Amino acid sequence: MLNQFKKFLFLLPQRSTKSLSALLIASSWLGLGISSCAPSNSANTNTTAQNVSNQTQEKTSLIRLGYQKGGAVPIARQRGELEKKLAAQNIKVEWAGPFDRCATLLQAISANQADIGGCGDIPGLSAIAAGQELCIGAVQRPRPESLGSAIVVRGDSSIRKPADLVGKKVAVNQAGAGEYLLLKVLEKEKISKDKVQRVFLAPTDAAPALYQGTVDAWAVWEPYVSVAELEHGARRITTTHPAPTYSVMLVRNEAAAKSPEAVKAAFGGLTEEYDWLNANTAKSAEYLVKDIKISPAVAKRVTENQGPQLLATPNADDVAKIQKTADWMLEQKILPKKVDVAATICPTAK
Repeated sequence: MLNQFKKFLFLLPQRSTKSLSALLIASSWLGLGISSCAPSNSANTNTTAQNVSNQTQEKTSLIRLGYQKGGAVPIARQRGELEKKLAAQNIKVEWAGPFDRCATLLQAISANQADIGGCGDIPGLSAIAAGQELCIGAVQRPRPESLGSAIVVRGDSSIRKPADLVGKKVAVNQAGAGEYLLLKVLEKEKISKDKVQRVFLAPTDAAPALYQGTVDAWAVWEPYVSVAELEHGARRITTTHPAPTYSVMLVRNEAAAKSPEAVKAAFGGLTEEYDWLNANTAKSAEYLVKDIKISPAVAKRVTENQGPQLLATPNADDVAKIQKTADWMLEQKILPKKVDVAATICPTAK
């Protein structure tokens, strides 16, 4: 076929040297194309096998799980079962953390240091409203009876009830679960939020501020509540949350778009980890001791206060409830702009 093409070139009317050169180059490319269609010898077979092997390796996905101390994700990291399950699906797991709070975890996800991380819906909505490229991939629904958060005071404090907070300083994490808890408690007690001074501190700074008397109270969550009670003599002035919130698993938008199967597999594996945690509370507490470096008594209390933890794909009812929270946060000027929660659900969760 190549010889026929060259004969054709010879019979063509004489053209410029430049045109003829172009045609000769074309004939060379055609020859290469034809040779590639020829039957393979053993060397070509080996090359093809190597290419297939490389393609298989390239199909191995990577999922990076960010985590704070406490909860199912760091326990899954210690157990090692999640990595095995995902490895069987050709998905490699890497871990990012621990982070001290939701805000830093979500910043790490936005900075492409992690793909998935769990937080409360309050800091999650705040991050999304601030423009971070995140979507909601799974949720833990609120449990009204949970003791997983509280406003605590020092043991010798004269503060006994929320009304006693008037004129006092309360440590909260800004635009996070602590600030939301305080505002909801004040709303329920019909106390103007302007009568209580909010002091914006991360948990690592809020704890010593409370114990040393720099602030009068602290709105916070587990495991900090149990640490404060059992190791520092603090006490609660609230029991259950007046407006229980969701926990959400947030995904970097790019990861959800480019690695949907890996994201789905990760959530499938994490769902099983939550089921294991609920069925093995004593063992979970042991893992918590190693993770947070707390006493067994504190770990046991944390596990009891948090109660069962179930991971679910968000449905329409979940979206509506989280939207109600987002709208309230906008009214309170906690959020800088409105968040359309339905639009923030990951494509992998639809």
